[in-house]
Amino acid sequence: MDLWVDAAQPARSFPAAFPPGFRFHPTDEELLVYYLKNKVASRLVPAELIADIDLYQYNPWELPKKAFFGEGEWYFFSPRNRKYPNGGRPNRAAGSGYWKATGIDKPILTSGGTKSIGVKKALVFHIGRPPKGMKTEWSMDEYRLIDATVRPPRSKRSMRLDDWVLCRVRQKEKVPRNAGSHHGDFSSSTKAAPSYPKKNGEALPVHTGLCKEVAMENPFQDCLVMASLLSGQ
Repeated sequence: MDLWVDAAQPARSFPAAFPPGFRFHPTDEELLVYYLKNKVASRLVPAELIADIDLYQYNPWELPKKAFFGEGEWYFFSPRNRKYPNGGRPNRAAGSGYWKATGIDKPILTSGGTKSIGVKKALVFHIGRPPKGMKTEWSMDEYRLIDATVRPPRSKRSMRLDDWVLCRVRQKEKVPRNAGSHHGDFSSSTKAAPSYPKKNGEALPVHTGLCKEVAMENPFQDCLVMASLLSGQ
């Protein structure tokens, strides 16, 4: 199965409200304050650039086509479900594999660095079942709020852990197999230093050795010159 997606192609047609050359590269704080917080509170977001999707129903290579647009990274609002009815762990199964967390949650602070407004978790997609899944080139940053006041109440029986989290899905760039190898081992393709001849066990002068090489490459020169060169005279 080819898991590669051409990141140079946008997922969908670009919104007409934005000028050519526009790129969507918000900071972590902007993603939480202007997008996720408004989404959780059922308020309008600044622009319809992030698609609503149950991300855990798909393989990551299926997601670019479901995004509004993207160039190497794609943004989604997605719900999260519980792994167990009475637990707080999220269900990370998705498509033909699962998302595996890497490292600890990173707190997202306000610009002044005085208040934590949310957390970011890094995940990598694995094909198969844990713990023997095969790691892929797909990764994701998952953003969630820590302010309980913006979360709507839900019943205790609900398997929904979060109504919305914000996910940024990425795919590592492919590196050509022969990149940097110059079609093989560079050391083997480099011409070795010449070994100069010896006379009576002693190395001849460098210019003499070079002259021998020249003579050998020009076998139709005068025989006397050849004899002189080969004898080191």
